[in-house]
Amino acid sequence: MRAVRPGSARDRPATPTVPGLLAARASADPSGVALTVHDIGSLTFEEWARRSDAAALGLIDRGLRPGDRVGLVFGENEWIDYAIAYCAAQKAGGVAVPLPAALPAGELRRLLAHSSAACLVHGEGRNPPHTGLWTATLAELRPGAGSLDDVRVRPGDAAQILYTSGTTGEPKGVVASHANLTFGCTADPRRRPLAHSRHFLHAFPIGTNAAQTMLVNALDARPGALTLPRFTAARFARLIEAYRVGTVFVVPSMAIELLNAGVREKYDLSSVLLLGSTAAALAPSVAMALTAAFPRATIVNYYTSTEAAPAQTTMVFDPARPDSVGRPASGGSLMISDGEGPVPPGTPGEVWLRSPAEPRGYDRDGDAPGKVFRDGWVRMGDIGHLDEDGYLYLLDRESDIVKSGAFKISTLRVEAALHEHPAVADVAVFGVPHPVMGSAVAAAVVRRSEVSTVELRAFLTGRLAGHELPTRWLVLPSLPKNTAGKVLKRELRTLLATPEGDDAAHSS
Repeated sequence: MRAVRPGSARDRPATPTVPGLLAARASADPSGVALTVHDIGSLTFEEWARRSDAAALGLIDRGLRPGDRVGLVFGENEWIDYAIAYCAAQKAGGVAVPLPAALPAGELRRLLAHSSAACLVHGEGRNPPHTGLWTATLAELRPGAGSLDDVRVRPGDAAQILYTSGTTGEPKGVVASHANLTFGCTADPRRRPLAHSRHFLHAFPIGTNAAQTMLVNALDARPGALTLPRFTAARFARLIEAYRVGTVFVVPSMAIELLNAGVREKYDLSSVLLLGSTAAALAPSVAMALTAAFPRATIVNYYTSTEAAPAQTTMVFDPARPDSVGRPASGGSLMISDGEGPVPPGTPGEVWLRSPAEPRGYDRDGDAPGKVFRDGWVRMGDIGHLDEDGYLYLLDRESDIVKSGAFKISTLRVEAALHEHPAVADVAVFGVPHPVMGSAVAAAVVRRSEVSTVELRAFLTGRLAGHELPTRWLVLPSLPKNTAGKVLKRELRTLLATPEGDDAAHSS
């Protein structure tokens, strides 16, 4: 199989571009509200189109050329300006490079250099570090005498570079074309997704794959996008009640916070008919609790990655298959491989997804030799197996599997068992070095109520094999997470290895 390179597929004239989606929506529904940022303001499709046109002309006036990369740094209260700048970069023929506003100055400079950004567009009042690039706020991008008529944006052109979360290594830039981002989108108003809702709600930070999916949803879905600058369970639930939100998108860490906050008892959540969770698999007990907290909602787990999107599996929570993340959606394909080819159902192996759309690829880093991208297939970095009906079950991240003596232990399995204890509010399981076994199982626990690690180990004894039981424990007020809500297990390993962590750590 050959490696797939960004932009290698032929243009598909019938496929829209991101600016094309915006133009069509602004023409059909100019006064429709595309995006609302709670307590900040709203953006109509007409305003989005007009203001992004002006900003695109401003970029061209400053010398932006087709194919140039445009760094974008906006905070979560600046979603409106971010959406305008994102489309402006593409209308000018450029490639949008969204970067989290919380990045340290050194990391921001590194990623801008890595992406070969030509400039940096940033939010008002933000003082970006010296990068050697020209910088501007959206208001400073004033149109000159140029025209957008001569700018040709094609479906196969690169549209964005999005950096991976870096939880298992250095972040990598993932290039997506317009054809990839707009796959499945429609200009037919009768076929717009999420038609049961007037609003869909999320709180994903800019610079994540989930946030980019929401941005495209704002262009394509029937309801308007609703977001809030900073996620808290109470504020999120309050918005559901106030706006009568029909569709909600979260990551598992947000779902856990909503459950721990007891939002069902405090707010009216009956308007929610769809709750989608992405970025990681929902623990079965968490998914079951969500069905009780959102009694009218269908709970759907989406499994994908920054590299694989829009390929994904979807799973409507089914008590008969509580551990499954589902089957391929929207014409995609799924394979469990032993490294040479597919393996039979029930056999563990590497999880690969293939997108029905033009595939993504790494920018500059290469993929030697086809480790992640092969003939349209994307290696997910997870180990899993299929059942006889084609449902996918994840065993663990390849990098997270604990190899202890002759055993390979799934941290997801241990986490799922700990989530069943009523006193456990959140948990992360990881491997730590062991002088004899190679690695041992450790668990970091956030408690909802008082419980000892001895009691937790006893609770697990009837649910897990002896070699799966944690031998090291951390009891913490919260788990360290990145901006996307993923647990940073490397920080937990460091904490367990330091004297500062000894007070919270317990061996058994």
